[in-house]
Amino acid sequence: MSIANVARRVAVALLAVVVGAAAADHSPGPKLGVPADAALVSAWNLSIFPDGRGLPEGQGDAVAGQMVYRARCANCHGPEGEGGSGGHLVGRSALDDPDPDQTVGNYWPYATTLFDFIRRAMPMDKPASLSNDEIYAVSAYLLHLNGIVGREQLLDARSLPRIRMPNRDGFIGIDAPLPRSGN
Repeated sequence: MSIANVARRVAVALLAVVVGAAAADHSPGPKLGVPADAALVSAWNLSIFPDGRGLPEGQGDAVAGQMVYRARCANCHGPEGEGGSGGHLVGRSALDDPDPDQTVGNYWPYATTLFDFIRRAMPMDKPASLSNDEIYAVSAYLLHLNGIVGREQLLDARSLPRIRMPNRDGFIGIDAPLPRSGN
């Protein structure tokens, strides 16, 4: 028998072993991690909807938010939300300008979306590390810098969804009805 035939037979045998092992394992998927139990799913179920469903207890205003912002946000977003590596948060130009910044003040349709994003993703170096009170406060501060709420206006689960963002009507709902424009 030639070396080529032996090599072919070894390759076929190895292939048969690999295919046989794969066929013996009938469970789908890549077999990574462990199944998520109800407690884990509940802990990560952080969805907040435009109408305020899902907002947690807590409260904050721009006065408190300024302190949190300076400590946890200013390094990336600049001292007043107008720059840095994290981009602008304060809207200074219109969306129909040739090169507009899409910021909290001129782009985001719902204040609840701001809370949701901060809660899940910020600060970038330690996501989901802010308390609910800190998130309400930073949200208030950013909304204040954008001229949407007063400096001492208290935000919580009832007041945040009632804020009318300047670009609220600039989006079309595709997978769920949007809250009415009059809110």
